[in-house]
Amino acid sequence: MIIDQFFSEPDGRVCFTREQGSNFAKQIAHDFNPLHDIDAKRFCIPGDLLFAVILARYGVSKHMEFVFSGMVSAGVELVLPAPSAELLINGIDGREYLRVSRAGEMSRAESLIQNLTQNYVEFSGQTFPHILVPLLAEQRMMISPERPMVIYQSMSIDLDRLDIANPLLQGDYNRLEINGRRGSVELAFHLEDGGEIVGRGKKHMLLSGLREYDEDIVASTITTYNDRKRAYATDC
Repeated sequence: MIIDQFFSEPDGRVCFTREQGSNFAKQIAHDFNPLHDIDAKRFCIPGDLLFAVILARYGVSKHMEFVFSGMVSAGVELVLPAPSAELLINGIDGREYLRVSRAGEMSRAESLIQNLTQNYVEFSGQTFPHILVPLLAEQRMMISPERPMVIYQSMSIDLDRLDIANPLLQGDYNRLEINGRRGSVELAFHLEDGGEIVGRGKKHMLLSGLREYDEDIVASTITTYNDRKRAYATDC
Protein backbone atom coordinates (compact mmCIF):
# COMPACT_ATOMS: atom_id res chain seq x y z
CA MET A 1 0.00 0.00 0.00
CA ILE A 2 1.50 3.33 -1.05
CA ILE A 3 0.18 6.23 1.05
CA ASP A 4 2.17 9.11 -0.50
CA GLN A 5 -0.85 10.07 -2.61
CA PHE A 6 -2.94 10.65 0.53
CA PHE A 7 -0.96 13.51 2.08
CA SER A 8 1.41 16.32 1.14
CA GLU A 9 4.47 17.81 2.85
CA PRO A 10 4.67 21.60 2.50
CA ASP A 11 7.89 22.88 4.07
CA GLY A 12 8.48 19.52 5.75
CA ARG A 13 5.12 19.47 7.51
CA VAL A 14 2.31 16.98 6.84
CA CYS A 15 -1.16 18.01 5.76
CA PHE A 16 -4.20 16.54 4.03
CA THR A 17 -6.96 17.72 1.72
CA ARG A 18 -10.55 16.59 2.07
CA GLU A 19 -10.12 14.53 -1.09
CA GLN A 20 -7.04 12.76 0.25
CA GLY A 21 -8.64 11.92 3.59
CA SER A 22 -11.90 10.78 2.02
CA ASN A 23 -10.17 8.69 -0.65
CA PHE A 24 -8.02 6.93 1.93
CA ALA A 25 -11.05 6.10 4.05
CA LYS A 26 -13.03 4.71 1.12
CA GLN A 27 -10.34 3.20 -1.10
CA ILE A 28 -7.94 1.77 1.49
CA ALA A 29 -9.92 1.29 4.71
CA HIS A 30 -13.30 0.73 3.03
CA ASP A 31 -14.65 3.03 5.75
CA PHE A 32 -17.74 5.04 4.82
CA ASN A 33 -18.15 6.94 8.09
CA PRO A 34 -19.95 10.18 7.05
CA LEU A 35 -17.31 12.19 8.95
CA HIS A 36 -14.93 11.31 6.09
CA ASP A 37 -17.21 12.43 3.26
CA ILE A 38 -15.69 15.28 1.27
CA ASP A 39 -18.69 17.54 1.88
CA ALA A 40 -19.20 16.63 5.56
CA LYS A 41 -19.76 19.66 7.78
CA ARG A 42 -17.63 18.12 10.56
CA PHE A 43 -15.14 16.46 8.21
CA CYS A 44 -12.04 14.95 9.80
CA ILE A 45 -9.03 13.06 8.52
CA PRO A 46 -9.25 9.31 9.33
CA GLY A 47 -7.23 8.26 12.35
CA ASP A 48 -6.05 5.26 10.34
CA LEU A 49 -4.40 7.61 7.84
CA LEU A 50 -2.47 9.26 10.67
CA PHE A 51 -1.47 5.79 11.87
CA ALA A 52 -0.23 4.92 8.37
CA VAL A 53 1.80 8.13 8.10
CA ILE A 54 3.44 7.56 11.50
CA LEU A 55 4.49 4.01 10.59
CA ALA A 56 5.82 5.17 7.23
CA ARG A 57 7.83 7.95 8.87
CA TYR A 58 9.07 6.29 12.07
CA GLY A 59 8.90 2.53 11.39
CA VAL A 60 7.37 -0.26 13.48
CA SER A 61 8.28 -0.75 17.14
CA LYS A 62 7.52 -3.78 19.27
CA HIS A 63 5.25 -1.65 21.46
CA MET A 64 3.26 1.23 20.01
CA GLU A 65 0.43 3.24 21.49
CA PHE A 66 -1.51 5.97 19.68
CA VAL A 67 -3.72 8.42 21.60
CA PHE A 68 -5.81 10.82 19.52
CA SER A 69 -6.36 14.09 21.33
CA GLY A 70 -7.95 16.13 18.55
CA MET A 71 -9.73 15.71 15.22
CA VAL A 72 -7.51 16.74 12.30
CA SER A 73 -9.31 18.90 9.76
CA ALA A 74 -8.34 19.32 6.13
CA GLY A 75 -5.55 21.85 5.71
CA VAL A 76 -4.14 21.45 9.23
CA GLU A 77 -0.35 21.26 9.02
CA LEU A 78 1.20 18.76 11.41
CA VAL A 79 4.76 19.02 12.65
CA LEU A 80 6.43 15.62 12.89
CA PRO A 81 9.20 15.67 15.55
CA ALA A 82 12.53 13.90 15.49
CA PRO A 83 12.32 10.16 16.33
CA SER A 84 12.01 9.42 20.07
CA ALA A 85 10.20 7.14 22.49
CA GLU A 86 7.42 9.70 22.95
CA LEU A 87 6.14 11.55 19.89
CA LEU A 88 3.89 14.57 20.33
CA ILE A 89 2.20 15.50 17.05
CA ASN A 90 1.08 19.14 17.05
CA GLY A 91 -0.24 21.54 14.46
CA ILE A 92 1.82 24.58 13.54
CA ASP A 93 -0.35 26.55 15.98
CA GLY A 94 0.80 24.29 18.84
CA ARG A 95 -2.47 22.40 19.19
CA GLU A 96 -1.99 18.73 20.10
CA TYR A 97 -3.57 16.09 17.85
CA LEU A 98 -1.78 12.82 18.56
CA ARG A 99 0.55 11.23 21.10
CA VAL A 100 2.59 8.17 20.15
CA SER A 101 4.51 6.02 22.64
CA ARG A 102 7.09 3.56 21.33
CA ALA A 103 9.27 1.00 23.08
CA GLY A 104 11.43 -2.01 22.28
CA GLU A 105 13.13 -2.95 19.05
CA MET A 106 12.25 -1.03 15.90
CA SER A 107 12.16 -2.00 12.23
CA ARG A 108 12.01 0.08 9.08
CA ALA A 109 11.47 -2.95 6.83
CA GLU A 110 9.19 -1.73 4.04
CA SER A 111 7.35 -5.03 3.75
CA LEU A 112 6.53 -5.10 7.47
CA ILE A 113 5.32 -1.49 7.45
CA GLN A 114 3.17 -1.99 4.38
CA ASN A 115 1.66 -5.32 5.48
CA LEU A 116 0.96 -4.24 9.05
CA THR A 117 -0.60 -0.98 7.89
CA GLN A 118 -2.77 -2.68 5.28
CA ASN A 119 -3.98 -5.40 7.65
CA TYR A 120 -4.75 -3.04 10.51
CA VAL A 121 -6.50 -0.44 8.36
CA GLU A 122 -8.69 -3.07 6.68
CA PHE A 123 -9.65 -4.49 10.09
CA SER A 124 -10.32 -1.05 11.52
CA GLY A 125 -12.51 -0.04 8.57
CA GLN A 126 -14.94 -2.91 9.22
CA THR A 127 -16.07 -1.47 12.55
CA PHE A 128 -19.44 -0.39 11.16
CA PRO A 129 -21.73 -2.18 10.68
CA HIS A 130 -20.10 -5.56 11.36
CA ILE A 131 -18.97 -4.87 14.93
CA LEU A 132 -20.81 -1.83 16.27
CA VAL A 133 -24.34 -2.75 15.25
CA PRO A 134 -24.43 -6.14 17.05
CA LEU A 135 -22.72 -4.64 20.13
CA LEU A 136 -25.24 -1.81 20.38
CA ALA A 137 -28.20 -4.09 19.63
CA GLU A 138 -27.32 -6.22 22.68
CA GLN A 139 -27.95 -3.14 24.83
CA ARG A 140 -30.93 -1.96 22.77
CA MET A 141 -29.11 1.14 21.56
CA MET A 142 -28.12 2.45 18.15
CA ILE A 143 -26.12 5.21 16.50
CA SER A 144 -28.19 8.21 15.46
CA PRO A 145 -28.62 8.02 11.67
CA GLU A 146 -29.05 11.81 11.47
CA ARG A 147 -25.80 12.62 13.25
CA PRO A 148 -23.55 9.58 13.66
CA MET A 149 -20.52 10.26 15.83
CA VAL A 150 -17.91 7.50 16.04
CA ILE A 151 -14.56 8.83 17.18
CA TYR A 152 -11.22 7.00 17.18
CA GLN A 153 -9.77 7.46 20.69
CA SER A 154 -6.68 5.25 20.95
CA MET A 155 -4.96 2.08 19.78
CA SER A 156 -2.07 -0.06 21.02
CA ILE A 157 -0.08 -2.90 19.46
CA ASP A 158 2.45 -5.22 21.10
CA LEU A 159 4.55 -7.45 18.83
CA ASP A 160 6.53 -10.46 20.04
CA ARG A 161 9.00 -10.14 17.18
CA LEU A 162 9.60 -8.02 14.09
CA ASP A 163 10.66 -10.64 11.53
CA ILE A 164 7.05 -11.00 10.42
CA ALA A 165 6.53 -11.97 6.79
CA ASN A 166 2.77 -11.59 6.31
CA PRO A 167 0.83 -10.53 9.43
CA LEU A 168 -2.85 -11.47 9.48
CA LEU A 169 -5.02 -9.56 11.92
CA GLN A 170 -7.88 -11.39 13.65
CA GLY A 171 -10.47 -10.03 16.08
CA ASP A 172 -10.54 -11.48 19.63
CA TYR A 173 -13.35 -9.80 21.55
CA ASN A 174 -15.43 -6.62 21.51
CA ARG A 175 -16.64 -4.72 24.58
CA LEU A 176 -19.11 -1.83 24.88
CA GLU A 177 -19.95 0.34 27.88
CA ILE A 178 -22.94 2.67 27.73
CA ASN A 179 -23.31 5.85 29.78
CA GLY A 180 -26.50 7.67 28.82
CA ARG A 181 -26.18 8.66 25.18
CA ARG A 182 -22.47 7.98 25.07
CA GLY A 183 -20.59 4.76 24.60
CA SER A 184 -17.04 3.46 24.91
CA VAL A 185 -15.93 0.56 22.70
CA GLU A 186 -12.90 -1.71 23.08
CA LEU A 187 -11.90 -3.97 20.19
CA ALA A 188 -9.20 -6.56 20.94
CA PHE A 189 -7.27 -8.36 18.21
CA HIS A 190 -4.20 -10.46 17.60
CA LEU A 191 -1.77 -10.86 14.71
CA GLU A 192 -0.77 -14.17 13.20
CA ASP A 193 2.12 -15.06 10.93
CA GLY A 194 2.34 -18.55 9.50
CA GLY A 195 -0.28 -19.77 11.98
CA GLU A 196 1.67 -18.40 14.99
CA ILE A 197 0.37 -15.55 17.14
CA VAL A 198 3.01 -12.83 16.98
CA GLY A 199 1.24 -9.83 18.48
CA ARG A 200 -1.82 -8.37 20.18
CA GLY A 201 -3.62 -5.08 20.21
CA LYS A 202 -6.63 -3.04 21.24
CA LYS A 203 -8.56 -0.21 19.67
CA HIS A 204 -10.78 2.18 21.62
CA MET A 205 -13.55 4.36 20.21
CA LEU A 206 -16.04 6.85 21.63
CA LEU A 207 -19.66 7.01 20.50
CA SER A 208 -22.02 9.92 21.10
CA GLY A 209 -25.61 10.78 20.27
CA LEU A 210 -26.81 7.23 20.91
CA ARG A 211 -30.54 6.55 20.98
CA GLU A 212 -32.98 3.77 21.74
CA TYR A 213 -32.79 0.82 19.37
CA ASP A 214 -35.21 0.71 16.44
CA GLU A 215 -34.83 -2.35 14.25
CA ASP A 216 -36.34 -0.76 11.14
CA ILE A 217 -34.11 2.32 11.38
CA VAL A 218 -31.01 0.16 11.96
CA ALA A 219 -31.83 -1.98 8.93
CA SER A 220 -32.39 1.13 6.81
CA THR A 221 -29.11 2.68 8.02
CA ILE A 222 -27.16 -0.46 7.12
CA THR A 223 -28.80 -0.58 3.69
CA THR A 224 -27.95 3.05 3.06
CA TYR A 225 -24.36 2.47 4.18
CA ASN A 226 -23.93 -0.55 1.90
CA ASP A 227 -25.58 1.28 -1.00
CA ARG A 228 -23.04 4.09 -0.61
CA LYS A 229 -20.20 1.57 -0.74
CA ARG A 230 -21.57 -0.04 -3.89
CA ALA A 231 -22.20 3.32 -5.57
CA TYR A 232 -18.65 4.45 -4.79
CA ALA A 233 -17.20 1.22 -6.18
CA THR A 234 -19.27 1.64 -9.34
CA ASP A 235 -18.19 5.25 -9.82
CA CYS A 236 -14.53 4.27 -9.42
